Amino acid sequence: MSACPETERFAALLRSLKSRSGLSYEALARKSGLAGSTLHRYCRGTSVPQDYGSAHRLATVCGATPEELRTLHRLWALADAARAAAAGAGEAEEHTPDDETAEPIEDTNPAASPAADPAGNPAPDPAGNPGPNRAGEPGRDRAGNPAPDPAGNPGPNRAGEPGRDRAGEPGADRAGEPGRDRAGEPGADPVGESDAAPRPRPAGWSRRRRLRTSVVTAALIAAVSVCAWALSNGRAPVGGGRGTGDDRPLFSVNCPPVIAMGEHDGCVREVQRLLHAKGADIGVDGNFGPQTLRRVTAFQVLAGLQPNGVVGEPTKKALYTSRVRMDVWSPRKVRQRVREVFPEVPDKAVAIADCQSFLDPLHILPNTNGTRNWGVFQISDARLRELGGTPREALDPEWNIQAARKLWSRDRDFGDWPHCERAADAPRSPTPRHSPATTRPPR
Repeated sequence: MSACPETERFAALLRSLKSRSGLSYEALARKSGLAGSTLHRYCRGTSVPQDYGSAHRLATVCGATPEELRTLHRLWALADAARAAAAGAGEAEEHTPDDETAEPIEDTNPAASPAADPAGNPAPDPAGNPGPNRAGEPGRDRAGNPAPDPAGNPGPNRAGEPGRDRAGEPGADRAGEPGRDRAGEPGADPVGESDAAPRPRPAGWSRRRRLRTSVVTAALIAAVSVCAWALSNGRAPVGGGRGTGDDRPLFSVNCPPVIAMGEHDGCVREVQRLLHAKGADIGVDGNFGPQTLRRVTAFQVLAGLQPNGVVGEPTKKALYTSRVRMDVWSPRKVRQRVREVFPEVPDKAVAIADCQSFLDPLHILPNTNGTRNWGVFQISDARLRELGGTPREALDPEWNIQAARKLWSRDRDFGDWPHCERAADAPRSPTPRHSPATTRPPR
């Protein structure tokens, strides 16, 4: 795996972060909750995490900056895509028929081989007999049958049977052994003895051998192509599609195979445009920032894709073909429903929901340990498992609000949201009449 450049770049960044932290693998393992041997494989480039959360956790322990985390996320996405493509190529190679084993190709001495004619077949030898062609078979006459050998015996025909003389009877082989007549009986040899002729190779043997060679060659070409794609980061010169006839912008040569956080270009703009067309509340500015990451992840959840937050080929296809709609409840409707579900503490419940998600049902927040919080009340992955829910359900505002009600009902407090609970209980300073009521951090 380390032969692929993007895997090595991903590993190199992890090694750099580890070296800068000054921590040993054992210390990093204790702080990140990962096995020391696993961290060692990641840093060496012999393994890529199945989920970005492990890499994010490790980088955070090492003190990575936000820019380094964005770069790490992009490199992980490329390395993960290269690993999946290489695994697909390996499966193609493993499907070679079990009853056939590829044979080594014989190495011939060019100096000892006869010269080739214009058609690519070896020229006749000094006795005027044609040599073997490129496949190693004897030369053929105008009728398509092999020409006789130097002793005047006809070679086997295209079906692998011995050639026949003008009378239609098979000729003798080089050792003087007779061929067989049309009834299958051996003919007499020159000294009057009779013996069975050697069995010819079955018809189609060369075809199966060529098929095996083609399968192995195709698998090797696919593996080399994956690494070459990773080296170029998927970007090709402008001018036309990738040879598939697909004229959709995300599949053009202008866009890389994987679009991830930190990019700023027309490809990101196209992703944002497609999300906006499906009803998502998102700006179309060409900048793959936190809001685009949240909307991409939400779309993947709703479309039944792996919610990794990067736009690979499955997500690109779904953006063009899926009928998923991302227009959800407005903040006003969310506020009203929260008040109805929390009649005992309506104002505080609304304040906490507003603090958690800005009353956005599709709000998704990644944590420093690689987990995520979902929806209106930002239900964590741990609570989601405890409640028997899924990320898709957590993005449904009704399910999310009812789940928050269950958590609140245990002790009739908002202990699951300590930060926002303190903010909701804090006294508010007077607000100037002509100024906004609150100042929110950027989304």
